[in-house]
Amino acid sequence: MSFQTGLSGLNASSRNLDVIGNNIANANTTGMKSSRTEFSSLVASSIGSGSSSGAGIGVNAAVISQQFTQGNITTTGNSLDVAINGSGFFQLTQPDGSMAYTRDGSFKLDKDGNIVTNSGANVMGYPTDATGKPTSATIQALSLPTGAPIAASATTTITAEFNLDARIQDNTTLAAAGNTTNPRSTFGTSLNVYDKEGVASPVNLYFEKAPASPTPNSWNVYGGLDTAAIAGPPAVAAVTYPVIATMTFDASGKITSVTPTAPATAPATGIGVTIAAGTIASLNPNETTGKIATPITLDLSTTTQFGTAFAVSNLAQNGYTAGELTGVNIGNNGVITAKYSNGQTQSAGQVTLADFRNVQGLSAIGNNAWAATYASGDPVGGSPGAGKFGALQSGALEDSNVDLTSELVNMMTAQRAYQANAQTIKTQDQIMSTLVNLR
Repeated sequence: MSFQTGLSGLNASSRNLDVIGNNIANANTTGMKSSRTEFSSLVASSIGSGSSSGAGIGVNAAVISQQFTQGNITTTGNSLDVAINGSGFFQLTQPDGSMAYTRDGSFKLDKDGNIVTNSGANVMGYPTDATGKPTSATIQALSLPTGAPIAASATTTITAEFNLDARIQDNTTLAAAGNTTNPRSTFGTSLNVYDKEGVASPVNLYFEKAPASPTPNSWNVYGGLDTAAIAGPPAVAAVTYPVIATMTFDASGKITSVTPTAPATAPATGIGVTIAAGTIASLNPNETTGKIATPITLDLSTTTQFGTAFAVSNLAQNGYTAGELTGVNIGNNGVITAKYSNGQTQSAGQVTLADFRNVQGLSAIGNNAWAATYASGDPVGGSPGAGKFGALQSGALEDSNVDLTSELVNMMTAQRAYQANAQTIKTQDQIMSTLVNLR
């Protein structure tokens, strides 16, 4: 029996050395989780005996337990590298169609724009709209629109925030007093707007103080500067820009109303004006493309009239031309933001995580991945940073949680245990030899 006891010790120590060796070999493997050998004793007892005590007959390597503690996070600067800071696993679809789970976030793009792991497994997540809101609760393979540029979007809204000088007098009053009038070009600004094909056209906005009668504290809005006719050659016709709208302010300098005039109309809501399609928008009247292709709402709700110099603090529009993909970023919540050459950013999906009631029950399948088993239970999916799921850190990777110093000490201990078990077999052999040689 002593031979078998020593042999069980040798087998268990050998298994322990295998586990320690695997930990050491994967000390630099991204997302690697170390393992440890857990032993149990073997006890012999008489059949039918009422006592649970018995002679020990050796040891058994009961289970190889995985240690899912957090590894250190190292910054890499690669936008497709992602680390999980907390609980959870990335969800993968293997090339054979089976599901797998990993902590290794060193992702890549394949030739079709799919986000994949180093082993070619697809990274799974939720589809989203352009703002990052999930459009489905069913996960799918994540991909980036690398094959074609995003389509252009026509301008529908211009937001203008500026201050008009309350000290300025209208031209009618100035002319009556024999003073020089304020040219329309004194108070003006411009920006580019886009049609459905992404063609840019400049929109010019100029402001003149309206006569105090019949409405005080009012300003007229124009779409350009009037030009005189040129005899040529080539001959150029005169251009006169009509008043688009009249803005009215109260005594405190706050805008109270915008009264549109043809060809402008009042918007459905808010303080502003809708410029009709076909309105000349370019400063150059000879530029045939300088006309607004679609109606544009001009939001003037933040305009003020204070006794300070004219200043534009914000001028923005919501259109853009087509653009190519130039970069990606993955947020802490897993939302993938694609950056384009036209300055736009759009969401292209959301990386999701999965967790298990018993992570010790996961089965390691290689390539830094695990598979769910009956012991682990079914995966529970969710968004990073929500509930028990950890947040993501883009441009970083989770290191192996192997403590190399501790593993080297464990290896020496296991080696001594192996030698000690070998010594018990040697001692038993000597005893048996003595018995055989008795005379």
